[in-house]
Amino acid sequence: MANRILNSSGVSKSRIITLLFFILLIVGLVMVGSASVVDAARDFQDKWYYLKLQAFWAVLASMVFIILSNFPHQKLQKFGSAFLLATIFLLILVMIPGVGTKLLGARRWINLGLFSIQPSEIAKLSLGIYFSSLLINHQKFSQFAATLGIVSLLVLFQPDMGTALVIIILSFILYFGSGGAVSKLILMSLVGLGLLGLLIIATPYRFARMKTFFDYSRDPQGSSYQIRQALIGFGSGSIFGVGIGQSKQKYDYLPEATTDSIFAIIGEELGMIGSVSIVLVFLIFILTGLEISKAATGFSSNLALAMVTIIGAQAFINISAITALVPLTGIPLSFISYGGSSLITMASATGIIVNISKTYDRQ
Repeated sequence: MANRILNSSGVSKSRIITLLFFILLIVGLVMVGSASVVDAARDFQDKWYYLKLQAFWAVLASMVFIILSNFPHQKLQKFGSAFLLATIFLLILVMIPGVGTKLLGARRWINLGLFSIQPSEIAKLSLGIYFSSLLINHQKFSQFAATLGIVSLLVLFQPDMGTALVIIILSFILYFGSGGAVSKLILMSLVGLGLLGLLIIATPYRFARMKTFFDYSRDPQGSSYQIRQALIGFGSGSIFGVGIGQSKQKYDYLPEATTDSIFAIIGEELGMIGSVSIVLVFLIFILTGLEISKAATGFSSNLALAMVTIIGAQAFINISAITALVPLTGIPLSFISYGGSSLITMASATGIIVNISKTYDRQ
């Protein structure tokens, strides 16, 4: 309904997406600034340390968004294979000791000195571009399945199950949206669920998270600690929230307050009103993006669908996990969580969507 109201006002879809992008970017800066003050003051003696870094990434992300919103998206089709090969190379490179940076048990970053890059974030974009081209006219299922399997396994080895899920959702939606056989997706889903089950059983921390999902009362100082603290934050925020900057959970109670858990800080400080408003903004964004995909054709249609799925799937998984609707998995909230790689990825995807919208608005 909200999307219909915006469309009936005569505002172009590209402007709607642009407006929502900057709204989410500003909300992200405010919430990162609020959620990070305790950690920043303790670790760097500057309570605005993380906000300053995120502001730098926000400026860079805005520049990337402006460039890609004016860059002819059709040219990306030629580079789909090259982007994918470069991404696979980076995903292999990140696992090499001394090259990939290991943090909290995960090897997901390549340190370039002044900053680090996260190849799994790049994988979302390159795979989206590659599959958008591959699936235009006829279904190359074996090539599709093999590529998805290779990229997903490389991401899971880091380990990064949250990003792997986004990649799988992206690929399945693109295959289905381009007219692929549902029976083949069902077969892949069954195989994927079997492998996922084995990964969960074979990995103690994943198995503990799964058990926690079904019983939050178990291991309150261990595997269920993060989700219990997140739910306490939502409960404290009630309807209207405790106010921006007034969160108690960010005082070393809630792990990953600036990244994976930032939606819980939103729930605490802005209450149910703020949380629901963020969900509605994402919903309008996704629905508008789907309309842009529907209006486009061929590669452009697939590409718009891919980019909006990257943004929507990541937001859906993050919000669902931190509100205990699905088992907890570490993944940033699109546009809002602290981190440069994720923000640049989301800005790139949004810029491409806007360019596709502009292209078909002119036709």
